[in-house]
Amino acid sequence: QEQLVESGGGLVQPGGSLRLSCAASGFTLDDYTIGWFRQAPGKEREGVSYISRRDGSTLYADSVKGRFTISRDNAKNTVYLQMNNLKPEDTAVYYCAAVHFIATLSPAPYDYWGRGTQVTVSS
Repeated sequence: QEQLVESGGGLVQPGGSLRLSCAASGFTLDDYTIGWFRQAPGKEREGVSYISRRDGSTLYADSVKGRFTISRDNAKNTVYLQMNNLKPEDTAVYYCAAVHFIATLSPAPYDYWGRGTQVTVSS
Protein backbone atom coordinates (compact mmCIF):
# COMPACT_ATOMS: atom_id res chain seq x y z
CA GLN A 1 0.00 0.00 0.00
CA GLU A 2 1.39 3.38 -1.04
CA GLN A 3 2.03 5.66 1.90
CA LEU A 4 3.75 8.99 2.55
CA VAL A 5 4.68 10.16 6.03
CA GLU A 6 5.86 13.68 6.80
CA SER A 7 7.94 14.62 9.83
CA GLY A 8 10.11 17.46 11.09
CA GLY A 9 7.57 20.16 11.74
CA GLY A 10 7.48 22.23 14.89
CA LEU A 11 7.62 25.67 16.43
CA VAL A 12 10.45 27.95 15.34
CA GLN A 13 11.24 31.61 15.72
CA PRO A 14 11.33 33.94 12.71
CA GLY A 15 14.63 33.57 10.91
CA GLY A 16 15.01 29.99 12.07
CA SER A 17 15.23 26.76 10.10
CA LEU A 18 13.49 23.41 9.88
CA ARG A 19 13.98 20.35 7.72
CA LEU A 20 10.90 18.41 6.75
CA SER A 21 11.09 14.78 5.66
CA CYS A 22 8.72 12.83 3.46
CA ALA A 23 9.24 9.08 3.71
CA ALA A 24 7.59 6.76 1.22
CA SER A 25 6.58 3.14 1.55
CA GLY A 26 4.95 0.85 -0.97
CA PHE A 27 6.47 2.61 -3.96
CA THR A 28 9.74 4.12 -5.16
CA LEU A 29 9.90 7.90 -4.84
CA ASP A 30 12.26 8.21 -7.78
CA ASP A 31 9.45 7.05 -10.09
CA TYR A 32 7.30 10.02 -9.09
CA THR A 33 7.36 13.77 -8.94
CA ILE A 34 7.21 14.66 -5.25
CA GLY A 35 5.65 17.94 -4.26
CA TRP A 36 5.50 19.86 -1.03
CA PHE A 37 2.32 21.81 -0.33
CA ARG A 38 1.07 23.86 2.55
CA GLN A 39 -2.26 25.00 3.86
CA ALA A 40 -2.79 27.77 6.37
CA PRO A 41 -6.08 28.16 8.26
CA GLY A 42 -8.74 29.65 6.03
CA LYS A 43 -6.58 29.44 2.93
CA GLU A 44 -6.37 27.11 -0.02
CA ARG A 45 -3.65 24.51 -0.30
CA GLU A 46 -0.72 25.91 -2.26
CA GLY A 47 2.27 24.38 -3.96
CA VAL A 48 5.63 25.14 -2.36
CA SER A 49 8.10 23.07 -4.36
CA TYR A 50 8.51 19.90 -6.34
CA ILE A 51 11.30 17.60 -7.44
CA SER A 52 10.59 15.74 -10.63
CA ARG A 53 11.01 12.03 -11.34
CA ARG A 54 14.24 10.76 -12.83
CA ASP A 55 16.14 13.97 -13.65
CA GLY A 56 15.39 15.62 -10.33
CA SER A 57 14.59 19.05 -11.71
CA THR A 58 13.06 21.37 -9.13
CA LEU A 59 10.66 24.30 -8.97
CA TYR A 60 9.79 26.67 -6.16
CA ALA A 61 6.96 29.03 -5.45
CA ASP A 62 8.08 32.66 -5.59
CA SER A 63 7.25 33.06 -1.90
CA VAL A 64 9.91 30.53 -0.86
CA LYS A 65 12.51 30.86 -3.62
CA GLY A 66 15.97 31.35 -2.17
CA ARG A 67 14.90 30.16 1.29
CA PHE A 68 13.66 26.59 0.75
CA THR A 69 15.52 23.70 -0.86
CA ILE A 70 14.00 20.39 -1.91
CA SER A 71 16.14 17.27 -2.25
CA ARG A 72 15.75 13.53 -2.60
CA ASP A 73 17.66 10.60 -1.06
CA ASN A 74 16.87 7.59 -3.20
CA ALA A 75 18.64 5.19 -0.85
CA LYS A 76 16.30 6.23 1.95
CA ASN A 77 13.28 6.68 -0.32
CA THR A 78 12.83 10.07 1.28
CA VAL A 79 12.39 13.65 0.06
CA TYR A 80 13.41 16.61 2.19
CA LEU A 81 12.43 20.25 2.36
CA GLN A 82 15.05 22.42 4.00
CA MET A 83 13.44 25.65 5.13
CA ASN A 84 15.66 28.57 6.11
CA ASN A 85 14.93 32.14 7.16
CA LEU A 86 11.41 31.17 8.12
CA LYS A 87 8.76 33.87 8.33
CA PRO A 88 5.46 33.97 10.22
CA GLU A 89 3.64 33.71 6.89
CA ASP A 90 5.22 30.28 6.40
CA THR A 91 3.04 28.97 9.22
CA ALA A 92 0.88 26.15 7.84
CA VAL A 93 0.39 22.42 7.71
CA TYR A 94 2.90 21.06 5.22
CA TYR A 95 2.05 18.04 3.07
CA CYS A 96 4.05 15.97 0.65
CA ALA A 97 2.42 14.27 -2.29
CA ALA A 98 3.34 12.11 -5.29
CA VAL A 99 2.24 12.19 -8.92
CA HIS A 100 3.45 9.78 -11.59
CA PHE A 101 3.88 11.39 -15.00
CA ILE A 102 3.84 15.15 -14.68
CA ALA A 103 5.53 17.90 -12.68
CA THR A 104 3.37 20.70 -11.34
CA LEU A 105 2.82 22.91 -8.31
CA SER A 106 -0.92 22.49 -8.66
CA PRO A 107 -2.19 20.04 -6.03
CA ALA A 108 -5.05 18.71 -8.12
CA PRO A 109 -3.24 15.97 -10.10
CA TYR A 110 -1.35 14.44 -7.16
CA ASP A 111 -2.36 10.88 -6.36
CA TYR A 112 -0.86 10.11 -2.96
CA TRP A 113 -0.78 12.41 0.04
CA GLY A 114 0.67 12.33 3.51
CA ARG A 115 -1.24 13.52 6.57
CA GLY A 116 0.84 16.63 7.03
CA THR A 117 3.11 18.17 9.63
CA GLN A 118 2.51 21.48 11.39
CA VAL A 119 5.02 24.29 11.00
CA THR A 120 4.55 27.33 13.23
CA VAL A 121 6.80 30.36 12.93
CA SER A 122 6.34 32.69 15.86
CA SER A 123 8.32 34.62 18.43
